[in-house]
Amino acid sequence: MVGAGRFTVPPASIITESKLLPNRFVNLMNLPSKPCPGPISRRSFLEAGSLALGGLTLADLLRARAQAKTIGQEPADTSVILIWLQGGPSHMETYDMKPEAPAEYRGALRPIPTVVPGMEVCELLPLHAQVADRFTLVRSISHGFGNHAGGAGRFLSGYDPLRVLDPLAQFPCLGPIVSKMLEGRRDPSMPRYVADETNVYGGGSAGLGPAYLPFVVNGDLNAADFKVNNLSLAPEMQRRLDDRRTLLGALDGARRELDSSGVMESMDKFNQEAVQLLTSTKVSGAFDLSQESPELRVKYGRHKWGQRALLARRLVERGTSFVTMQMRNPSVPGAAGNWDIHAVNGDLFVDARGRLPIFDRAVATLIEDIYDRGLDRKVMVIVTGEFGRTPHINPNKGTSSGIMQPGRDHYPQAMSVLVSGGGMRTGQVVGSTTAKGEHPLDRPLDPNDLLATVYRHLDIDFQEMIPDTSGRPVPLIPHGEPIRELL
Repeated sequence: MVGAGRFTVPPASIITESKLLPNRFVNLMNLPSKPCPGPISRRSFLEAGSLALGGLTLADLLRARAQAKTIGQEPADTSVILIWLQGGPSHMETYDMKPEAPAEYRGALRPIPTVVPGMEVCELLPLHAQVADRFTLVRSISHGFGNHAGGAGRFLSGYDPLRVLDPLAQFPCLGPIVSKMLEGRRDPSMPRYVADETNVYGGGSAGLGPAYLPFVVNGDLNAADFKVNNLSLAPEMQRRLDDRRTLLGALDGARRELDSSGVMESMDKFNQEAVQLLTSTKVSGAFDLSQESPELRVKYGRHKWGQRALLARRLVERGTSFVTMQMRNPSVPGAAGNWDIHAVNGDLFVDARGRLPIFDRAVATLIEDIYDRGLDRKVMVIVTGEFGRTPHINPNKGTSSGIMQPGRDHYPQAMSVLVSGGGMRTGQVVGSTTAKGEHPLDRPLDPNDLLATVYRHLDIDFQEMIPDTSGRPVPLIPHGEPIRELL
């Protein structure tokens, strides 16, 4: 058994990812060709070029940000980690089980008690059960958009999409808004907004422009030689510095060259800021998972979900304001690529038995780690997808298996969200759904109420105005109030 803290777990079998695609900012511009192909892969579309692959350079990004700069009063030192479950997780197999419902609703899995009296979670989430006093389950959020692009856009922007199947963001979403609103108000030596290898399908910066897209991280976090491609100088900067040797080597070597060359004073301030960020030991150190103990890395899980959760903690601990880490493609037998478990995509319960133990370990360890390090007032953790799944199980013939198997379809009328940290009240359940999990029963909430809670934590006025895609000023969210039970 390894790992200190409130729970211990046996060493996990190491799960590897064979290959990740290059860094890039994704925006999805074509409509799906089938009724529900699921979120489109990052291979398909680009909104702005990769920082490291000849598109938008970091200097360009900083220049664009400065042109749009809004200076405000220094806010509290707070951060948010969004664990995004792309495709839509089933509330009926995770946080809102209905063991007394008919079999065609309740499914094959059973709930287990947690350390919080009266709170139950799925039997495949035993580590969640041990840290339940450190999170709140919100079971009564719902909205009206049952496709991936529209659902994600609605959930993350607070606005009803004008074109429900258009995966191009029509209103600025949560991460880019945080990047915009906290510009000039946080530590400039750390990127304000970091995301994993893709933009959220249906999300984006919309009218804010590409200046507020994330600093993108990808690669195999388990690799001994893992490094972040964005932490290297763009070719334009290499030529400007007239460095005949490549500056894509070690960051300390790059710094020595810059410090001794005397060219820093001749660079415009945007390139100076870019080089400062790229050669910052604080930034490079934040991404260096080898600084963590082997035991803690195993406790998170030596797979991409666990290591992404660990990286998220390191980033917010060092000053990043908003981190999005997507937990999809778990690379375990029987599990589909994302959480979009229609019967045609996979057997709902086979998928859950492969996926949920990986998820359980990563999320529960992240929560425990944040509290044990005294970060629980600074850091808010949110675990959600764009919607829930149909309470009624809908069997169909699997595309790969060729046999009838259980699945659940898109369902925005009921979903569960986990919220932890942020100095909030925890160890509780907010709201409930009907006996079959079909609709909110009490304390019905809107995604905007969650967004308002996030903005309050980050000291952002959610009634401040920003441009929509037409340039018309609109408030960050058109309605919503912080969830009072959390405050």
